[in-house]
Amino acid sequence: MTTQVNSSGKANSVLGASTLAFTICFTIWMMFGVIGIPIKKTLGLNETQFGLLTAMPVLTGSLIRVPLGIWTDRFGGRIVLFLLMISTVIPIFLISYATAYWHFLVLGLFVGLAGGSFSVGTPYVARWFKKDRQGLAMGIFGAGNSGAAVNKFIAPAIIASAGWVMVPKVYAVLMLAAALIFWVFSSTDPSHNVKSSVSFTAQLKMLKDPKVWRYCQYYSVVFGGYVGLSLWMVKYYVTEYNFDMKDAALLAACFSLPGGVLRAFGGWLSDKYGAYKVTWWVMWVCWIAFFMLSYPQTEFTIKTVTGPQAFHIALTPLVFTSLLFVVGIAMAVGKASVFKFISDEYTHNIGAVSGVVGLAGGLGGFVLPIMFGAMVDLTGVRSSCFMLLYGTVCVSLVWMHFQFRREMMQSAQLALATN
Repeated sequence: MTTQVNSSGKANSVLGASTLAFTICFTIWMMFGVIGIPIKKTLGLNETQFGLLTAMPVLTGSLIRVPLGIWTDRFGGRIVLFLLMISTVIPIFLISYATAYWHFLVLGLFVGLAGGSFSVGTPYVARWFKKDRQGLAMGIFGAGNSGAAVNKFIAPAIIASAGWVMVPKVYAVLMLAAALIFWVFSSTDPSHNVKSSVSFTAQLKMLKDPKVWRYCQYYSVVFGGYVGLSLWMVKYYVTEYNFDMKDAALLAACFSLPGGVLRAFGGWLSDKYGAYKVTWWVMWVCWIAFFMLSYPQTEFTIKTVTGPQAFHIALTPLVFTSLLFVVGIAMAVGKASVFKFISDEYTHNIGAVSGVVGLAGGLGGFVLPIMFGAMVDLTGVRSSCFMLLYGTVCVSLVWMHFQFRREMMQSAQLALATN
């Protein structure tokens, strides 16, 4: 009994320390979504250049996820996450002294390493819990995505009082403190590691499984879309509705906060109802919401028997924010349900698989802000970002329908053959 209590206490301590560490990492990973606005004004950047600036940390945070997941399987999550966090402190601090556009891009690549923390923490946390609680545990850890909202609360306040150059300095101190706290309250269990006799090649054999690529597509929508919108929404509110940065960040947090915190709720739902049902409904909710958000502000005049009649159609800030809030909840649940698929089907290789799927989601978060900016530059329509997301959800729904229908038919045929 005492051993079980101690084991449970360690698991909870690991979960709490890892969630705190991931929240700080995600806060800093999303930093350019806020400080990029005054930097854009100072450097005279266009929309595409701004999108690239905000996306650079997402690129390295995505590309490093596969090796980080594999190293976690082999060496353990505690040492890997601690070293990862420490390695970003100096690059974060140096952003305060950047003056040229390329300075920000290069430093952003190094700061982006913090985004790889997800692929370390997910397998590290999951292995401390039994299978029927892994969905909830990974959901609680994944709630660290709420760091995107934390950034929207902290950064504007710092900018208002001391200017944007103070934000990286404060964030560097936060990262160092979080790394030390994580090391003190986390633990190591060598039995969780993959045996050293297992090669990297053997760990990556799962890439031949088409299911992995399917989960990559789903995650690129729910996580990539979340990251892309988190980076883009503060500026969207400023340019579309003429809010100041502080109010814009607060409204944008109405999307980022539930999109992170409610991931634990998504893990619970996935444990209870299954990953497929939850993911299916998530996609439908996003499909409807993105369709409504895609409609641009429109003015038109029609001829009537009494003369010209003018009409104006637009989403008010209240309606727009309400729809974003719904999307945030759906994406939070979807992020957890996709990883429930992984924990159910790849128990002994969670690190490597979560690294691949996390890479796909992260690359979605890298590409989307750049595409958002390019589409605005090309079309002049700010809501074009939601048109793009609407298309990605359509692809996911079609793929889910035909793929799961085929698998159900194969299972039925196999059952009949067995009988």
